[in-house]
Amino acid sequence: MYDPIKRTETLEKYAFKGESRAYYRFRPAKWYGGIVTGDVTCCNLLCAFCWAGDKIRHHPGQVGKFYTPEEVFKKLCSIGDKKGYRLMRLSGQEPTIGREHLLKLLSLVDKTKYRFILETNGILIGHEKEYAEALSKFKNLHVRVSLKGTNEEEFSALTDANPEGFSLQLKGLENLVAAGVSCHPSVMVSFSDPGNIRKLGERLAAVAPFLKKEMEIEELILYPHVTKRLKDTDFKYRVGHDPGCVPKELI
Repeated sequence: MYDPIKRTETLEKYAFKGESRAYYRFRPAKWYGGIVTGDVTCCNLLCAFCWAGDKIRHHPGQVGKFYTPEEVFKKLCSIGDKKGYRLMRLSGQEPTIGREHLLKLLSLVDKTKYRFILETNGILIGHEKEYAEALSKFKNLHVRVSLKGTNEEEFSALTDANPEGFSLQLKGLENLVAAGVSCHPSVMVSFSDPGNIRKLGERLAAVAPFLKKEMEIEELILYPHVTKRLKDTDFKYRVGHDPGCVPKELI
């Protein structure tokens, strides 16, 4: 097992050159009804169900190019203007690695018509409440905290990280709520017992009642490399979807 915070520190040398961050692609995507996406390298978790390819997950120094916040902003705006989208996000790996790069990008987005969806595992926000306070300055921001399973045991099994990482995810939500940041939780449930999902709802409600009400359900998407990875590690799942047949309510 590994410590996600220590893993973050190790990865930063691959993710950054000065204020420039490594990205491996920019694209339009179907999620949220249409959103412009910049895919970053480096994540402090190694989720078994991650849709990113193994080279991206395990060899971040071998993929991507470095872009300043201004260059990222221009690329996202160019795609958004062409597609008529009004939402932006960073995805692929963990976008909260490299706070200054992210905050500079958000400051640029905040002056526009775009709304930014920050998709994160929330661990760094849970580790430092100041991160949530810095995010509270942006009016065009909404944070989606993706929980890896429903409890510490599932989290550790799915990520191979220390189980305390799940508590940091919940603490991230708590810090965001305390700072007044628009946010909601999502949770990968394909590997979870229904009873554990209900218990998670109660834990979220203890942080803030709206978190339970707005909990978003995530289910496994069976990309070929994900299917192979799960088979190699002997993971069993309750529900999964072919990439071409994802239910509309999950998009």
